[in-house]
Amino acid sequence: MADFALVGAAGFVASRHMRAIAETGHQLVAALDPKDSVGILDSYFPDAHFFVEFERFDRHLDKLRRRGTPVDYVSICSPNYLHDSHIRFALRSGAHVICEKPLVLNPWNVDGLEELERESGRHVYNVLQLRLHPAIRQLRETFAARVAADPTTMVDIDLSYITSRGRWYHASWKGNAEKSGGIATNIGVHFFDMLQWVFGPAKENVLHLATSETAAGYLELEHARVRWLLSIDARALPESARAAGKRTFRSIRVDGEEFEFSDGFADLHTATYRDVLAGGGFRVAEARPSIQLVHDIRHARVEPERGAQHPLLATLGLLGTR
Repeated sequence: MADFALVGAAGFVASRHMRAIAETGHQLVAALDPKDSVGILDSYFPDAHFFVEFERFDRHLDKLRRRGTPVDYVSICSPNYLHDSHIRFALRSGAHVICEKPLVLNPWNVDGLEELERESGRHVYNVLQLRLHPAIRQLRETFAARVAADPTTMVDIDLSYITSRGRWYHASWKGNAEKSGGIATNIGVHFFDMLQWVFGPAKENVLHLATSETAAGYLELEHARVRWLLSIDARALPESARAAGKRTFRSIRVDGEEFEFSDGFADLHTATYRDVLAGGGFRVAEARPSIQLVHDIRHARVEPERGAQHPLLATLGLLGTR
């Protein structure tokens, strides 16, 4: 049984990590969050020590280490801009790390983490759960066979992900691009990771729209031309979704055909933990391409007339908006 500590226990995604630790038969011994709304601990690990101050959390983990019972893993669910610092702390504490996406905000931070991994002898694993989705794994396998038969294969993809958020979003760290990385990073990094994992590395990257609520662009991968749109604005939802009372719309169309992957999301964090604990997992180097891509998007010049635009842009009257 491995001992875990958790940073960011009051966050939205923390409960998935708690559940994953419990379902894989391990225990959470310590948790940290400056907010004390962590009653969810009672559902999984009521005996876990909880801290609202980092200094006391640090001291507790150090005591465990000096007693010969160090934590084996630190799970990190803190705000995006703190991931790098919290990963470094965990490695210095002698623990392996399981960190939420994005692993870090800047590609040069990846270099530093790889160096610290070598120094500490511990590993950093990124939660890239879409890589474990059964339908996406099947897509990758099928497409790899297609490319093996014809290395010139190119497909056209439309990626649409709209997940409505209320006014609270802009008042939180998520609405601060310096802390979250902006829309493309905060809600899109796992899609960009998945697309490159299946269709190859990015060759061209064009930004068509960048606001605090919506981002869109054109991406050319080794084997795919991608028109993408990401938004937290409910007004961006297609009419069919609004009519059905839905606040989220997720769609990937490959050569005009809908790729269905709506189901199978519930257990992906548990699958991630099982993979890591069995000796697998996705290491720092595997996170690098998506970190580089979203960094480039964040700093790109908006060029609405260059490359193929996502069809929803014209529908929303957003084409050309800067």
